[in-house]
Amino acid sequence: MFTGIKDTYNEFPRTFWTLVGASFIDRLGGTMIFPFFALYVTQKFNVGMTQAGVLLAIFSVSGLVGSMIGGALTDKFGRRGMVLFGLVFSALSSVSMGLVNELSHFYLLAIFVGSLSNIAGPAHQAMVADILPEEKRTEGFGMLRVAANLAWIFGPMIGGLIAGRSYLMLFILDAITSLIVAFIVFRSIPETKPQEPETEHKKTLAQTFAGYRVVLADRLYLVYLLVSMFMLIAYQQMYNTLSVYLRDSHGVPARGFGALLSIDAALVVLLQFWVTRRVRGRPPMVMMAVGTALYMVGLAMFGFVSAYWLFIVAILLLTFGEMVVMPISQALAARFAPEDMRGRYMAFYSLAWAVPSTIGPWAAGLILDNYNPDWVWYAAGIVCAIAVIGFLSLHMSAQKRFAAVPAEEPQRV
Repeated sequence: MFTGIKDTYNEFPRTFWTLVGASFIDRLGGTMIFPFFALYVTQKFNVGMTQAGVLLAIFSVSGLVGSMIGGALTDKFGRRGMVLFGLVFSALSSVSMGLVNELSHFYLLAIFVGSLSNIAGPAHQAMVADILPEEKRTEGFGMLRVAANLAWIFGPMIGGLIAGRSYLMLFILDAITSLIVAFIVFRSIPETKPQEPETEHKKTLAQTFAGYRVVLADRLYLVYLLVSMFMLIAYQQMYNTLSVYLRDSHGVPARGFGALLSIDAALVVLLQFWVTRRVRGRPPMVMMAVGTALYMVGLAMFGFVSAYWLFIVAILLLTFGEMVVMPISQALAARFAPEDMRGRYMAFYSLAWAVPSTIGPWAAGLILDNYNPDWVWYAAGIVCAIAVIGFLSLHMSAQKRFAAVPAEEPQRV
């Protein structure tokens, strides 16, 4: 076993493992807050899930703007500086959110925080694609998920304990972890942006932003993002809505919801690399359809069952879906991107998350507050079924694209 671990470690460069460790620390802070954010808003400001959904939507829309700006800046100036800026600003914004006492002020803060906190997202993903060769990226993104879910094992449990005493302390701890990660990146991770050929004309910042026209012209990539949005509108209910639904409809306390997320995270830590190695080399769009089908069944179950052990079964199905979908989806985004446009392609990849984060909580809040709450999960199953059909429809076109010679890649700008 130890020989296998050593061999796996040696398969990846040291810089990648440093990035994995830094990501774990950063996620540990985030996982103490994120699962309980809707609970925090509804409890502190005495509002329903609809208002909480609107607030989450503001974060998502603002984050999308920040991501688009960050994608172009990443391709122009590099990855490392953008990551450092994002981490330091994230620390400041976490403390600010913990100190706000008026919901109207929180709305204004969400616009500012959402824009700048997400500006480093494309840089982080482009950095992974820079460090690893194409054949190792799916496993590399899978390894990052192991680190992230190792944080999910401890984060929700710690957050659940602290949330009962002080939400402000959660925000402060998140800020501390962000500053620790910024120090690690500053000291240990070099710039990874590929060097431009000396003969190539240096692009202006305006030309770099204009390069988004190439992404907009990549129809196959845009369709892939659209189908992914359907999948993620449903999937994100697991984090944005499930805690409130279980509390209000089934009397499950925060620690019970935290335990479900910890089960999910523990399975990813134990099995993610094993699953990733068994799906690599298989048609990626088909594997996306398989994972989404598991989402469909797992999410729909919450509308039909009421026993806690059946909630655990639903989480297990969702977890296996995650282990198939998440590493492949990120590796696919990097595979679509020309080398000199990774930041901008990854910024557009954030659309697949930002749009569902905007629509999903708001729509779920309307259902929870005005209709039968079980319809959140029935609708999630239907949306996943649409996404399964979409991924299968993309299979042949994607295979042709990835088998094409480099000359057939989208034009680089």
